[in-house]
Amino acid sequence: MISEPAGAKRALRAELRERRRIRPSTERDAASAALTRQLIALTSAIGPRSLACYLSTPDEPETRPFLAWTAQQGLDVLLPISRDDGLLDWAPYDASEEGSDVVGMPVPTSEIVAPIAINDVGLILVPAAAVDRTGMRMGWGRGYFDKTLGSMDRRPPVFAVLFDDELVEELPREKHDQPVDGVVTPGGIRRF
Repeated sequence: MISEPAGAKRALRAELRERRRIRPSTERDAASAALTRQLIALTSAIGPRSLACYLSTPDEPETRPFLAWTAQQGLDVLLPISRDDGLLDWAPYDASEEGSDVVGMPVPTSEIVAPIAINDVGLILVPAAAVDRTGMRMGWGRGYFDKTLGSMDRRPPVFAVLFDDELVEELPREKHDQPVDGVVTPGGIRRF
């Protein structure tokens, strides 16, 4: 186990941010196409009528082509909106304009629904900085998804979306960290 988890996580996040920042655009484009195929395969296998996903930032694995596919399939998709109190609101994906939330993340401009709407989805796709081989997820340090997942009485399958090299052997852990059921990368789907 890695000592001093909070400090170790900060250092690892800085390294992962830099790796994402310098990833060549050709590699990013190839990863986007492959990731979209994997996300479609996972969603098709699970068969949810509704799911939760997120709008990716420029350095994250791209989710918009997948979201366009969900719209074509008539799936209901909820996207997170960060709140000042550290919790998430949710809004339906409608493929229209995007705005920014309180932490600068891209969000839909559709009307916000009750936070408990997340309890009705059949699949949750979450961003992550890294996930280890046991399914422990490390986010970017604000705890929004850990709080949401930790508060759910009944969770549907939860998959983190990553680049292939962000599935690692071991991550530092803290008490509040929430595991995921699997990861989706351009290279494939892995369940834990």
